[in-house]
Parts: sequence; C-alpha cells; structure tokens
Amino acid sequence: MSIGKGFRAVATVLTVMGVTPALAQESQADRSEQNAREPIIDDSEFDATIPRIDDDPDAPMGSVADWESEQQKLESEARQQDADDGVAALPALQDGDADELLADAPVNDPALDDPLTPIDSFDVEPFDESQYTEADDGSQSSSLRYDYRIDGLEVLDESGTTAVRPISADDIRGLFDDLSALDDGGGKAANGAMVSARMREDQQLLSDIMSGQGFFDATVNGAIELPETEGEKLTVVLQVSPGPRYDLGAIMFEAEPVIPDDLISSNFVPKTGEPIVAERVLAAEANIAVVLPQEGYPFAEVGQRDILLDPETGTGDYTLPVAVGPRSSYGDIVTSGTPVFDAEHIAVLSRFEKGELYDSRMVDDLRKALVATGLFAIVSVKPTASGEAGPDGTEYATINVDQEAGPPRTIAGSAGYGTGQGFRVEGSWTHRNMFPPEGALVASAVAGTQEQGASLTFRRSNAGRRDRTVELGLSALHSDFEAFEAFTGRLAGRVSYDSTPIWQKRFTYSYGFEVLGTNEQDFNFTTGVRDRRTFYVAALPGQVTFDTTDSLLDPTEGFRLSAKLSPEASLGSGTQLYGRGLVEGTAYYPVGDGLVLAGRARVGSIVGADRELIAPSRRYYAGGGGSVRGFGYQELGPKDIEDRPIGGRSLVEAAAEIRYRFGDYGVVGFVDAGQVYTSSTPGFDNLRYGVGIGGRFYTNFGPLRVDVATPINRQPGESRVSVYVSIGQAF
Repeated sequence: MSIGKGFRAVATVLTVMGVTPALAQESQADRSEQNAREPIIDDSEFDATIPRIDDDPDAPMGSVADWESEQQKLESEARQQDADDGVAALPALQDGDADELLADAPVNDPALDDPLTPIDSFDVEPFDESQYTEADDGSQSSSLRYDYRIDGLEVLDESGTTAVRPISADDIRGLFDDLSALDDGGGKAANGAMVSARMREDQQLLSDIMSGQGFFDATVNGAIELPETEGEKLTVVLQVSPGPRYDLGAIMFEAEPVIPDDLISSNFVPKTGEPIVAERVLAAEANIAVVLPQEGYPFAEVGQRDILLDPETGTGDYTLPVAVGPRSSYGDIVTSGTPVFDAEHIAVLSRFEKGELYDSRMVDDLRKALVATGLFAIVSVKPTASGEAGPDGTEYATINVDQEAGPPRTIAGSAGYGTGQGFRVEGSWTHRNMFPPEGALVASAVAGTQEQGASLTFRRSNAGRRDRTVELGLSALHSDFEAFEAFTGRLAGRVSYDSTPIWQKRFTYSYGFEVLGTNEQDFNFTTGVRDRRTFYVAALPGQVTFDTTDSLLDPTEGFRLSAKLSPEASLGSGTQLYGRGLVEGTAYYPVGDGLVLAGRARVGSIVGADRELIAPSRRYYAGGGGSVRGFGYQELGPKDIEDRPIGGRSLVEAAAEIRYRFGDYGVVGFVDAGQVYTSSTPGFDNLRYGVGIGGRFYTNFGPLRVDVATPINRQPGESRVSVYVSIGQAF
C-alpha cells in the first residue's frame, strides 16, 4: 500500500468525524480545471425545454389525448433533427419495439461487421487453488493496524480514593479492556471507517463506565493520531475528563408501611455519603426484591429509581418506589394442568403450613422437591392473591401448582472396577409412579466378574412425610470372592428418613428387617478344608446419622457421625443370637482455595457368637476401594491355611486425604490403614497401611473417582498396585 493511498483513507475517516486533516486534499488546479469545462447544455437550451405556462391560469386544462398528441409531435421533430444531424436513432427502436430490457444495437454500428478475436490470442493463466491461503484475504482485509490508549485517568488515583468502593485508573482500564471493541479487534481493521466506528463505540463504553462509578459529568473525546512514517500504526486516543465523583445524598423509599418498619431501608446497603456506584446500587435494589418475598410480601415490586444530582454539592438524592403489596400468609394449595399429584400429596412435600407467614424460600423448596421426583415435564409454583383475610393481619396467598406429567419410566446403569472385586456392571428399570403417589417398582440386575444377581423392589417415596421412604425388596445374588462363595436369597424391608441435596438434614435414621437364606462355602477348621453350609438369618438393622457437612456428595467442611446396630438370629449350626455394630466418623476441613483435608475412622464389632457360627457373608472384612486402599477387596484380616481371608468379628479402619480441586478436575493424595481381628474387641495392633494418589472429575451428580494405591510393607501374594474406579469420593 502506498503512503498516499493509505493516508487518504485515514483522512476520509477524520473528515467524517469533523477533523480536517492536512493530507490528501485535492489541488486547487484540479478544481479549476473541472470548473472550466463547458456545461452539457446551456441555460437557454434548458429554458426552451420547459413548457410555457398559460397566460390565463384559470383556463381549462387540456385532455390527456391532447397531451399525448403533443408529445408524439415533439418526438417526431426530435428524430427528424437527429437524422439531419447524422445521429443514429435510439437503439431500442431499431426493431420497432421500444419496450424491451436490452436495447438493440444501432443498425449502422460498424463493430457488428468486425470478426471476433481468436480465443488463443488471449494470455490466460489457470487459477492454482493450492497456492491460495486464508492469509491472502487477511493481508488484504486487515489493511490498517492501530494501537489505543486512554488519557486523563491519572487524577482518579486521588479523587477515586474513598472508604467504600475506591476506584483507580487501573480499575477503569480493567473494566474497559473487558468490553472494548478496539481491544477485541486485536489492533487490526479493514479500513479507517471500521477504526472510527470502534472508537465511537468505545467512547460510549468509557462514558458509561465512568457514570457507573459516580462520575456523571465525565466527558470522553476521541481522536486518531496518524503515523509519521509508512508502516507505523495509527493511535486511537480516548481523552477522559472525569469531573467530580458524586456521593449519595438523601435516600428515600416511596412505599406503604411494612413490618418491621425498617424492612426496606435495612436491606438497602449503600449509605449516605458513599459514592454512587451503579453495581452497588443495583445489587441493593435486587436484595430488596429478594428479601420482601422472604418476609411475607410475595407480590412486592421494585420500581424505577430516580437520582437527582446537585453539581454544587456533588451529591445525588436517591428515591426508589416500591409497591409492597399485601402482607401474606400461606393459603390453600391449588393444582392445574396435567395432574401428577393431588393437592394433598403436594402438601406432604411442602415445608410450610397454611397460615404461616409467607416465605419465598419455602415455595422454591417445594418446587425443587417436585422436580426431584422426576415425574414432571414442567412444573411451576406461584402465589396469587386470594383477597381472603388471614391470621395476624395478613392475607392468604393461594399456592398455585401448575403441572405437566413427564415420562415415569427410567433406565439407568453404572459400572466400576476394584482390585479383588473385579468389574461390576449394574442396570435398572424403574417405574417411579406405578402405585400413585410415588409408588415405584424397580427391577435391577448386576453382572460382574465376581457378582451376579437380580432384585425387585417396591419403594414409596415421601410416604406420609417429606423424605421418608418405605421399601420392600426381594433379591437373589451369587457372590464369588476370595473370602467366600455364596448363593443368597433375601427379603428385606426398610423405613428411612434421608437427607437429599435439596434438603440436607442434621439427623437421619433408618430401621427395618432382613430375612435371608444363604448357602456359603467356608473354611472348616475341624477338617481343614472348605465345605458348604446353609444359614438362615433374621436381622433388625437400624442406623442413625448426625451430619454437619456442607454437601452430601462432595463435602468440604463439617463432620458426620453414624452408628449402625443389627441384632441378628442365625440358624445353621444351632441357633445363634448375636449383634453387629459399627461406628463411623468423617471430618472435612478447608485449608485454602480448593484445598481440603479429610479424615475417616471406623470401628466395628460382632458380639454374642463365635466366628465359625456366623455366616461368612455376615462377618467383617477390610480392604478395597471403600475400605483400605492398596489391598484387594476383603484381603486384610485372618486367613486360612490356603492364605484366603476368612473374616473376623471386629474391625478398625482409618484414612486421611488431602484433596485439591481446580475447575472440574481434582487430585487426591491419601493414606489408609486398617485391620480385621478374630476377637469381638478390636486390638488396634498389626495395622496395615496403603498409600496412593487419585484423580477426580467433578460432575453435577458427584465426582468420578480413579485411585491408584500400593501397600506399605507388602506381603507375599499382595498386589504391588491396586486400582479403583467408582463414582463419589472414597468417604
């Protein structure tokens, strides 16, 4: 690009902006030459073509036919004059047809008689597409390069210093760079007009940023500095005059009286004397819009603010209209749409009673609970004014639940792997509302290298109480582990009160029954070989949990304590009555951004029967991904003469992890310890340790976990490395 052409393009941009450049002006001589040219027609000829105005303006107008006749006469005279002057007739009239898209060539055009030029006389080079690159277009389209700077912000380092929301020149530049059109352009533009357009856009942006920080009198002027030599960049300069920073003056709210009296004012955080910062004011208004429905005003609406600026005092008086609406309490629940639940069952899911003061958080909680059932395609929960008087001077707000049923069936699957446990794949089919309301039928199956089985379960969720579940299940399972092989049939029932991600509770519990028959292969200490025995077991398991953690799936702080107790009766080698107990505690402590320390301890005991009289599947074992990593599944503890685990009557486990999360990924380092003992009282000696590292990929349903561990002081027969793949943290 020549320097003359380049500067002429920039000069055009500047002229549009009202800036007169010193370059690229046409010479006076060029303009003089153009003015000296003779006109196409002179004034007398032009005046002669104008129809004469009648002397009598009141005379009647001629007809259309007379006018057309006059026009034909004039055209005939013009053609005759052209013929006398040797001018060819109009090309379109050569064939007598004047109404055509392309005119006919003149009959006397000599070019029609000339022969065509031979095609081989043209020098044509074929287009080589392989030599074409996108860079060719880029070099042509990005013909201008530029820089930009902002001047005049230095004064903010003094005027912007305040106790609340201080602002500096770097702060303004940071806000500007995030949204700047000049910055997004990367310093390249197709032409000067594009540079000018970006500059005007950024002038408005910078003005808005300054106003948003309380500098309402700020002005922003733009200019383009041309390069002195060819090849240098243009420089776009945004000159800022900040002016004074305005502070909040009087703060007023136009609203009906509320309870308590300061409900609105106390939730408007900015105070008189603070800078008028748009982000802070908008956040305070949003807070009012959120708090009022939480405090009994479901129909409150925040209006348009008004700020009256006083340049003399440098303050702005702030006024906000708020239509609070009636103070309300919960009214009746009304359903509409395609019914899934009736109002009675929806009331079971709600955590409020009719007549209680309205709180929008409880209405949102009800909506989430309805969504969590998985039975809706669409569901909404909204209050409407009923006009009926409620308690304590309130008005009942009707809770409208609009529902549209979704598909009630679900097919799910999961898979995992653990050293000593092998691969395991589990699938299920569920009809979540076969027995309304929320009576589900679940058919599931498991297939793995060491487990195969099937089960059928009836489950009623929210049975008479929110998050209370009643289950009844029948299953058949074949297990073939290193410790034992078993064919088990089981009938079980359970009632539980559980935590959910929507409503995590401090205290939860479960209780139920189990009746099972199992044929198991176990080591016979009398004969010294493994033989099969059949056990019939009846149990009444129960569990209580106290939880202060911040998450069910991925806790980062708090602790959990749980205790399990299961009185059991076993028939197989005589009648045996015994109790199985297990106590577990976990704790989580955040030590930095994304860094969490986690720990777990577990102690279990079986009291009332000798180990040989307890079915192998009911004994305690240790080792594996959910126990002591670094060892195979159920690998720790007493072993038979074939060095196969046989389980014990007491258990001790402990683990410590350091977890670091960055985005959707995480890394974990851990140390696990544990042992199983023959006696019912754990000895806390001969502990085995495993260490390792793991990776995490965080999803909305919990982290995906891959752990790799190795045992410390590895014994013969133990794997050097164990791998565990599962969903969820280890604890």
